[in-house]
Amino acid sequence: MAGSTPGPVRILVVDDDPGDVLMIEEALADSDVDKVIDVVSDGQEAMEFLRQSGRHTEARRPDVILLDLNMPRMDGRQVLGEVKQDDDLRTIPIVVLTTSNADTDIVGSYTLQANAYVTKPIDLDDFNDVVRRIDEFFGRVVVLPKRV
Repeated sequence: MAGSTPGPVRILVVDDDPGDVLMIEEALADSDVDKVIDVVSDGQEAMEFLRQSGRHTEARRPDVILLDLNMPRMDGRQVLGEVKQDDDLRTIPIVVLTTSNADTDIVGSYTLQANAYVTKPIDLDDFNDVVRRIDEFFGRVVVLPKRV
């Protein structure tokens, strides 16, 4: 595990599709990286979670965010913009994990300082493989910023 993160890697999944959330959780559970997974279903709830407000006053700061782009109330682009402009949150790595492979979404996400952009594969085995690779990368390879 990355040396700077004590304890399990904390992953916040921001996705409004219950089927995708279930597949992400199952793929993450398949790896032996020690982790805690929190899930919120839209961008507005993600910001409450990150700012420990509303129903999320007890939320713990995630080490990594897996962010879908297309969601109701507040989409992933808006979340990305807010997080990366917030001095307290901007160091949290954000992986955009979405169905869109549109150039405008890819360029737009990187312009908003996404740390990675990954298109959700349609095939279940490919989907699991992609999520496990993200998990391995952030759970074992990269050095994450120390929790504040």
